[in-house]
Amino acid sequence: MSKECTVTVDAGVCKMKTVIHAKENDMGMIELDIKSDCPNVLKMSWIVEPVSPWSEVEAAMNETEVYKWASDRLPHAACPVPCGMIKAIEVAGDLGLKRDVHIKIE
Repeated sequence: MSKECTVTVDAGVCKMKTVIHAKENDMGMIELDIKSDCPNVLKMSWIVEPVSPWSEVEAAMNETEVYKWASDRLPHAACPVPCGMIKAIEVAGDLGLKRDVHIKIE
């Protein structure tokens, strides 16, 4: 039985929403389906390929596939979407729990 989860990211001031659906395939790789209001996130979604959850979660941040994809396509380093993608991969790969993440700015 495959594992899966959905992560919704509200990016903040830009008011762009992204929904990331992550699902483990028969080979143990995580497939991401990304829907977004953001044209830059959509550009990134076009090149997304299945990834190994272990490789993504254990890699240094700048060596993950997700952050490599983001580096070439997202103009804002503070964009929370790549983090949401990593969290989705972690949960769908059964390496983390379904628990919300919050960033509060005051």
